Amino acid sequence: MQSLERVVPSVNSVHEGFITLGISPNRPMKALILAGGFGKRLRPLTESVPKPLLEVSGKPIMAWQFEWLKSHGIDEAIVCAGYLKEKIVSEIGSGSKYQMKVGYVIEEEPLGKGGAIKNAEHFLRNEDKFLVINGDVLTNIDPERLLGKVGKSATGCIAVIPLPSPYGVVKYDRRTMLAKEFLEKPRIMEYWINAGVYAFTPEIFDWLPQKGEIEDQTFPQLAGEGKLAVVDFADAFWTSVDSYKDLEEASKVFSNGFANVHSSTASAV
Repeated sequence: MQSLERVVPSVNSVHEGFITLGISPNRPMKALILAGGFGKRLRPLTESVPKPLLEVSGKPIMAWQFEWLKSHGIDEAIVCAGYLKEKIVSEIGSGSKYQMKVGYVIEEEPLGKGGAIKNAEHFLRNEDKFLVINGDVLTNIDPERLLGKVGKSATGCIAVIPLPSPYGVVKYDRRTMLAKEFLEKPRIMEYWINAGVYAFTPEIFDWLPQKGEIEDQTFPQLAGEGKLAVVDFADAFWTSVDSYKDLEEASKVFSNGFANVHSSTASAV
């Protein structure tokens, strides 16, 4: 297997699991992409291709994430890579072909989302705030709303969306027992789920485990201390690519490019 130094000839430095490809030490904003998972539910596709590189309408998932970041003025990203990391580094490289500046934090063993973010402390400890997104999420939510919530009393902010129903819903009259309406996979507004997009201040590193999931440990602790803000996005487009059907439906949505993904498609996936 090639070393990571040889996979990307333009690497500026490699040390302690970090690869910097022109990432500036201090910039107004950086995004962290969590791309270390195995993508087990998408096997056999992910036996040879890491999930963030699976194609949606002709582009890797990560490329669409870059489009989203750039649309909000963010052009620097750090990728937390683990499983099939060499393929991610080889494909994305310095990020120049995507008009991005990209660096990498390498996991030699699975660390969980909390441990993965902690592993990137070297890059982000001196930032005022930064954005984090799960490597399988496609969305058009406005990250500025999250970033605006952190800093004073909140260490972190989490985006939430209404629970997408996996099934069609039938509305009917309980008195007459006659059907009234059919809704195809609506969003259930009574319940809100974690959208996998976050904003943090560097204080988050004091709360993160060396290994483990941020939802299991860090978020409950922050919530208990009143340090975790929430922003809800009722109408934004959002999907997490977890299955073959997700890939197919996301490809339909993105077939005309990121700029044409509107909130009207929010319930399509």
